[in-house]
Amino acid sequence: MSGAEKIVVIGAGAFGTALAAVISLEGRHPVTLIGRDPSLMSDLRDDRVHDAALPGVPLPDALEFSAEPDAIGEASLVLFAMPSQAQADAARHYGPYLADGAVVVTCAKGIDRSSGRLLTELLEAELPHHPVAVLSGPGFAADIARGLPTAMAIAAGDEALAERLANALSSRTFRLYASTDRIGVQLGGALKNVLAIACGIIEGAGLGESARAALISRGLAEMSRLVEAMGGKADTVRGLSGLGDLVLTGTSHQSRNLRFGIALGRGEGTQAGGPLVEGAFAASVAARLGEKFSVELPVTHAVADIIDGKLDIMTAMEQLMTRPITTE
Repeated sequence: MSGAEKIVVIGAGAFGTALAAVISLEGRHPVTLIGRDPSLMSDLRDDRVHDAALPGVPLPDALEFSAEPDAIGEASLVLFAMPSQAQADAARHYGPYLADGAVVVTCAKGIDRSSGRLLTELLEAELPHHPVAVLSGPGFAADIARGLPTAMAIAAGDEALAERLANALSSRTFRLYASTDRIGVQLGGALKNVLAIACGIIEGAGLGESARAALISRGLAEMSRLVEAMGGKADTVRGLSGLGDLVLTGTSHQSRNLRFGIALGRGEGTQAGGPLVEGAFAASVAARLGEKFSVELPVTHAVADIIDGKLDIMTAMEQLMTRPITTE
């Protein structure tokens, strides 16, 4: 296994398990999935299936499992696959066990709610001696784990590192495209969740497919404005981590953010679909970032206000449709 990377995925939910499974499938690199529940990790090791997260999907024989944080001690690549609001805690918990020079890859699509920082900024502050990259783009956990064709983006501050990560983590069915635009990739991943909620609201309220198409296109314009204002590249938004991910999560009922929005559109309230989804956390944070960088984000603001109970859906739509006419 010459030139192999030792890879650890932290977070035994659906997405983390799917990533660990697809990366380990071809046996090019040793891969370990780490979770905090010793009983779950023991069951995964014995049964080779994660019924709670990925029912019916067999996990590769080569994939290893552990609940011990020191299992990351020899890893060269460590993927943080827990939700965005848990990433800071994970960095503090696992940071002392990281090997010198280990690369950390955040795989969550969100913005830290308490600080308003992008996750790469958050992790760099918590783990100052480790390069931090980001994985994002259109990929449902079930599709990835089943080996269905999936393409995503991986961004690092250094082009050589981004290419190293893309080569190490890609497989025959899981293709990663290297980028150096961490800002654009992260904002695309976070804001598409907000816009997917908006798409769900439109569907749940019965406002039609034309409204969804308009929202997706204007939502992309919002993404581009904020990405550029924060130092990223507008072109990134038109790629996998922006447009690609938005099309997926804004139209497929596999998307938890879309389903959450549908419940809102039907008047079922924020608790109808269970715990708040990533987009619900990101909406208010993104709205504040828009104000900070003097960028208009009318759709994002509307979603945040609807979730917070400050605005009803029909009033929100009226406000969006009666904004001053501008050029495309």
